[in-house]
Amino acid sequence: MTVGVGGILQSQLWRARLWNSLVTAGSALLCLMLLPGRAPGLELLGVAPHWVLIWVVAWSVKRTVWEGAIAGLVMGLLQDSMTAAYPTHTLGLILVGVLTAQLQKDRYLQEDLVSTALIVFAIAVVNETVLALQISLDQLFNPDSPYPLATKIWFYHQRVALSSAILSSLWAPVFHYPLNQWWKTHNKLMSAK
Repeated sequence: MTVGVGGILQSQLWRARLWNSLVTAGSALLCLMLLPGRAPGLELLGVAPHWVLIWVVAWSVKRTVWEGAIAGLVMGLLQDSMTAAYPTHTLGLILVGVLTAQLQKDRYLQEDLVSTALIVFAIAVVNETVLALQISLDQLFNPDSPYPLATKIWFYHQRVALSSAILSSLWAPVFHYPLNQWWKTHNKLMSAK
């Protein structure tokens, strides 16, 4: 039995899509598994890099705003399933995906690693601010809130946001570069066929 050229191309396309799905899902799961870990040297003031945020930024750089939002939604729900559901990480990660995709669409973000590190720094501060806003609103409107006063929340927020932004921006190229190269190669392969 002989297989025609069309059958071989279909098989190669299917295999390429399967590998891309495995690499994408595997990298997302790796970031989720790294999240609760605290390795020596990976902490600053008790805060570790925000691996999920790094993945959402890496994904959203070359995608549309909707794809960035969906990636933020899925990764946020997965992170919320590993941690407390409130405050939700989903809102901040959706915003991360949308803002990163919009920056790329408006051509404010370039391909180099320095631009990626800078955008991760700024986006990490935005993400931590969304969490602090949720905690502040709960403290403000819920008389039985387990959270401290708003002044303490915002004082702590400064430390957490800055630490998270520094560490995440330093580690962003480690994930962004290989994933970006993989997705770039995959897109070339898919467009050639």
